[in-house]
Amino acid sequence: MAAYTPEQLETELTWIDAHVDGKPYGVDLLIPENLSVRTEAGATLGGLAAQVPEGHRTFVNDLLRRHDVDPTQGEHAREDPNRPVPYQFDTGEKTMDVAFRHPIRLIANALGVPPASMLERARRFNVPCAALVGAREHAIRQVAAGVDIIVAQGTEAGGHCGEVSTMVLVPEVVRAVQGKVPVLAAGGIMTGRQMAACMAMGAAGAWTGSVWLATTESETSPVFREKMVAARSRDTVRSRGRTGKPARQLRSAWTDAWERPDGPGTLPMPLQGLISEPAMARVNRAAEAGNPKARELVSYFVGQGVGLVDSIPNCRQVVAAFMTEFAEALEDMQRLIEGD
Repeated sequence: MAAYTPEQLETELTWIDAHVDGKPYGVDLLIPENLSVRTEAGATLGGLAAQVPEGHRTFVNDLLRRHDVDPTQGEHAREDPNRPVPYQFDTGEKTMDVAFRHPIRLIANALGVPPASMLERARRFNVPCAALVGAREHAIRQVAAGVDIIVAQGTEAGGHCGEVSTMVLVPEVVRAVQGKVPVLAAGGIMTGRQMAACMAMGAAGAWTGSVWLATTESETSPVFREKMVAARSRDTVRSRGRTGKPARQLRSAWTDAWERPDGPGTLPMPLQGLISEPAMARVNRAAEAGNPKARELVSYFVGQGVGLVDSIPNCRQVVAAFMTEFAEALEDMQRLIEGD
């Protein structure tokens, strides 16, 4: 729910409450601990957009035109300039107001220690609070702050990630927290066998993301799912071109453009998102309409595990495959122990 407004979150959680028959669900927010661009309470996207240099807007518009995408397409549907700024403390507080009015069973935060108010509310409502970390020292700080669950996310992960691999990070974090809180492994986990491997390293479970992006129920576009099936693990890149912070995504003409030496360079979060998200929405519409040059720009957050995607299943099939492969991995290990 990273970029949702409080109103959007209310709509989504109300729908979930009406359809899951009381089964547990959680909310994953993104309230960065450190932002280069901060705003006053009540700030809007319209006010923040004034800080985007005209040169960056020109760069994006020229990039779209070179790929036969009209940069004015959908101008009438531009984001509401009065919408609250996402990723900010003030917006996060209002979003949490909504989340804790519903029977959530987990709340998670990324990009730093959760706000003190999130930890306090989580304790008050008896809801475990999870935090994503990409380094040992981050985990130590999170535990000291009072986080209940650590998600140790390796650099293989899609979205915002650090530089340490999952294979190294998980045992390092498990050792650092000394059993004070459970550790979930994340980053590149696409199969039940990988989940078993992470648990053999001491993780209490797995936190997965990219494996769901190629499913029929996913939020991603059909064009992006097709690109996932065709991609290999080396086709992802950590780029600031989408959010302003390093985030792993499928390499495309969009990510390449921001690495050009003659480019303007990326803007800090959340300014970069103000130019990237409207542009990518236009790109996706053009690609879905059959524009082959727009397809070259299509990208989304996804991890290196994309190389293991060879089809577009549904979520039920993904869960079934995880269960089968996890059991097979345990049986193989048991045979090793028994010497068979």
